[in-house]
Amino acid sequence: MRREAKLLLEKSCDSLVLGIELFNRPQDRGRISGVLIQIDHGFEMLLKAAIIHRGGSIREKGASETIGFNACVRKGLSDGQIKFLTEEQAITLQAVNGMRDAAQHYLLEMSEGLFYLHIQAAVTLFKEMLSSVFQRDLASEMPARVLPISTSPATDLVAIFDSEVTEIVKLLKPGKRRRIDADARLRPLTVLNSTITGERRQPTNEELGSIGKRLLQEDWQNVFLGVSAMSITTEGSGPNLSLRFTKNEGPPFHVVPEGTPGAYTVAVRRVNELDFYNLGARDLAEKVGLTTPKLHAVVECLGLRNNPDHFKEFSIGSTTHKRYSQKAIVELQVALDERTIDSYWEEYKASRKVVS
Repeated sequence: MRREAKLLLEKSCDSLVLGIELFNRPQDRGRISGVLIQIDHGFEMLLKAAIIHRGGSIREKGASETIGFNACVRKGLSDGQIKFLTEEQAITLQAVNGMRDAAQHYLLEMSEGLFYLHIQAAVTLFKEMLSSVFQRDLASEMPARVLPISTSPATDLVAIFDSEVTEIVKLLKPGKRRRIDADARLRPLTVLNSTITGERRQPTNEELGSIGKRLLQEDWQNVFLGVSAMSITTEGSGPNLSLRFTKNEGPPFHVVPEGTPGAYTVAVRRVNELDFYNLGARDLAEKVGLTTPKLHAVVECLGLRNNPDHFKEFSIGSTTHKRYSQKAIVELQVALDERTIDSYWEEYKASRKVVS
């Protein structure tokens, strides 16, 4: 094994053990944030170690910094040379990363059952990656004195969401109106759902408010369609318990353009398409931290306007409006995580010279 991969692997195991130690600590202060930060860091180091071990690179050509978490997941999932992740494993990784982002930068609260669910699934995945990529047993990387991550595991996703939503609804009912507390508990549910459905972003306060209103009137399975298409599978018990997020039997739930070969047709309700495509070019540029010309360059390089999930033109009277969806933000963030803006700019200028 290359020394760089070996050192990253050691660092990843250190963070995992620290995360488990924090999970099992006898007091709660800072526990959820601390565990998520350590587990997330452990996975980023493990992903980078795996990419290097499989002969890949964790740096763009000429870049001084390594690629980010999302780019690592994409390489592990789709790079034929080094692929070592499944779709369901990627969901677990991105869910943990999304939770960490919310916990580190704002407010996030979880019940013990939901928290356990995510961390046990993370430890199971860490064990699987360690075995499949490096042929190592997780037990050899941890002190023999480490306790099971939970003595009373929660393994029913529907029951956990039922319980979480019940508590959130209580906080939102008249006489309570504890909106900030409700949002903090609603955020991890929304992050998991958006990860499963492929949107992969942090919800805004307005979106959480809208979801909260729907939960007061509808069954949560109609609100969180992604989660309702998932279940939990378990193997073993005690220290040997493995827990995984898996898709239920049935058609895939990724939204694809109509006519895609082999894809199932699903009904997607959009009450108002202008609400869905709610960003102009300037708005989108501000969201991803680019100037409008450089945004245009990246959009052209990615062919973003060819994807109806990201872009649509509207004619109102004699005026044409070019609008982008919130999904375009996620696509651009991933693209900018994988390559520098300068490389897109050079590619765009080169293509313009060819055309002219």
